[in-house]
Amino acid sequence: MTSTDCGIDLAIIGSGSAAFAAAISATNQGKRAVMIERGTTGGTCVNTGCVPSKALLAAADARHTAVAAGRFPGLESARLPVGFAELIGGKDALVDQMRSEKYLDLADDYGFELVHGTAAFTGNGDGPALDVALEDGGSRRIEAAHYLIATGSAPWAPRIDGLAEAGYLTSTTAMELAALPESLLVVGGNAVGLEQAQLFARLGAQVTVIEALDRLAPFEEPEVSAAIKAVFVDEGVVVHTGATLTAVQTDDGQKTAIVRTADGAESALSVGQILVATGRRPVTAGLGLEQVGVKTGTRAEVVVDEHLRTGNPRIWAAGDVTGSPQFVYVAAAQGTLVADNALNGADRTLNYSALPRVTFTSPSIAAVGMTDAQAVGAGLRCDCRTLDLAYVPRALVTRDTRGLVKIVAEADSGRLLGVHAVAEGAGELITAATYALTAGFTVDQLAHTWAPYLTMAEALKLAAQTYTADVAKLSCCAG
Repeated sequence: MTSTDCGIDLAIIGSGSAAFAAAISATNQGKRAVMIERGTTGGTCVNTGCVPSKALLAAADARHTAVAAGRFPGLESARLPVGFAELIGGKDALVDQMRSEKYLDLADDYGFELVHGTAAFTGNGDGPALDVALEDGGSRRIEAAHYLIATGSAPWAPRIDGLAEAGYLTSTTAMELAALPESLLVVGGNAVGLEQAQLFARLGAQVTVIEALDRLAPFEEPEVSAAIKAVFVDEGVVVHTGATLTAVQTDDGQKTAIVRTADGAESALSVGQILVATGRRPVTAGLGLEQVGVKTGTRAEVVVDEHLRTGNPRIWAAGDVTGSPQFVYVAAAQGTLVADNALNGADRTLNYSALPRVTFTSPSIAAVGMTDAQAVGAGLRCDCRTLDLAYVPRALVTRDTRGLVKIVAEADSGRLLGVHAVAEGAGELITAATYALTAGFTVDQLAHTWAPYLTMAEALKLAAQTYTADVAKLSCCAG
């Protein structure tokens, strides 16, 4: 039996960051919001993305701290045993706790309804509605003034001969393994692939990374790519760039990966597991979008305008499903924006020019603003400076000078255009750079801004000082 529910201001498909931000904003305005989720409440970040991966990365980093302790006089390196099942159990407990506290409990606190079922659009462009197949049986039709598509994205794997038959891991299933693999091939050298590769390597697996483009972290600055490759090689990770996985063979449960390098040569690599980290695609299948005048793009993303409205004036989209930068903080900001635009006619937009990003390797990679190439492509004349961490007091006292800070500035005005870093705590450093970029700082202003001594953030000030001084000839705390 189908029941019909009317009088709803905002009906939301999905229950991740964008969905919750929109529902909370709508409820705070005194509006009625309903959220429909077909799977586990909370979306990618808390369940299978940011939270579990960073929890395991922190554990791997703790083990590596003992491995690397020998760099300090008087300390010896130690390789601690790994209870992998216990690590996964601890990660699961943390995820359950955060899902309850940051998602399920909030629905109760704010008073919006969370419906468990599978939603699809019905009706037509002039009169859209949602048909929901309820998880516990039956169905429900939901009619709302506005609708938000916030269904997120899912790991995507290319078609490779024998891969599906052999079986492979994604960033989701890799964190659900019952045992640590002896060897692992990671396909993809961007953020997720880099994080997963270092995670498993530091826990004790033999890891190989292949990247189809000519360098790791291929969309970061070349200096960043070189720095992180050096870290990986130093830690025993085998790296092949300009290389692709062409086929996978299996024999008695053992996988053999056929890898083709840039010169066309092929080699066979025997591995315990293959982790495919070749990107994510928006989840839009089965939503009935065509029926209500909502278009999708070449990667299945929902096509929206700058206000996040689809081709149907009553239907909006936010988060990964739009093809936007795949960060939880972008999804949250977009969800709030949709609630304002849909319910108040605000016509607001978001400015992504100072959007920071962090890859949680160790040392981590962080960036904000333009790369050198992007600035040149925009017709700007650039003056770029790179500071090696060997000139940063914090790196010296921790005896870890791996990394750098690169500043991209406009040549004539000195206006800050971008900052890129490889460093421990690069995410915190790049937050300071984000504030400076947002405020329209010049490198001279940045060079004369207070920075606490023996913090990694001081590297930002020192990098700015390279425009007018030789930092190798400065005293430790020269202003």
